[in-house]
Amino acid sequence: MWGNKKVVTDSTGQQAIAMTLDRYTTSAFRSKSTYRFCRIDMEIKLVPGNSAGTVTTFYMITEGPWQNHDEIDLEFLGNSTGQPYTLHTNMYARGKGGREKQYRLWFDPTQDYHTYTIIWNRDWTLILVDNKMLRQTKNKLMYGVPYPFYQPMRVYASLWNADDWATQGGRVKTDWSQAPFTAYFRNYRAISCTSGQSSSLCGEGSTSASGWLNQELDEKRKQQLKEVNSKYKIYDYCTDTKRFKNGFPTECVAE
Repeated sequence: MWGNKKVVTDSTGQQAIAMTLDRYTTSAFRSKSTYRFCRIDMEIKLVPGNSAGTVTTFYMITEGPWQNHDEIDLEFLGNSTGQPYTLHTNMYARGKGGREKQYRLWFDPTQDYHTYTIIWNRDWTLILVDNKMLRQTKNKLMYGVPYPFYQPMRVYASLWNADDWATQGGRVKTDWSQAPFTAYFRNYRAISCTSGQSSSLCGEGSTSASGWLNQELDEKRKQQLKEVNSKYKIYDYCTDTKRFKNGFPTECVAE
């Protein structure tokens, strides 16, 4: 951990990490271990009130050369008081990103903790919110589409200022008179399969937290994804005709 952070006990008696942002210092933490294919769960309570300009992040990233890096991103873009957060998601593979999808959440993420999940296996990268499917990315290496497959990643979380772009395209700036801004993280859980582990830890079970190693989209998950896409998704690079005037990226059309 580094920056303005401390371990606190919340109202339920559970330990949480409080990360704070002011004009001079950001804060962050990272996992001690790296993972190659895993399920990561994190409970987060976001900055309340006027959070415009702030970005709270939960992501995984490799540690090799930047031009070949892999990354799975969840970025919570703050907003003016009374306006909803935007959940900005993206993925990089072999240094290639630009796969942004954005969502409005169906609850106020500042009032209580909610569970955000990254499932990363050989075939899929899935993002869940409170165990509800939000986004899926299929491994399409066979079509020449980069996928995070070969490099282990470390988990990070941070709180920082990005008022040049984060809120309404940078039109709304951070109001430093409201600082310090604080977000809370708790119940970090990482399940990863390494040699010597039992089959139950490697995803052979059928409970909600297991099965991740072979996780695919069953009918329930497909329905969840359909609902999220129709009600809560506000941007999808795969439908951005202004950005891709000469045709969409391969992964948007490859079956």
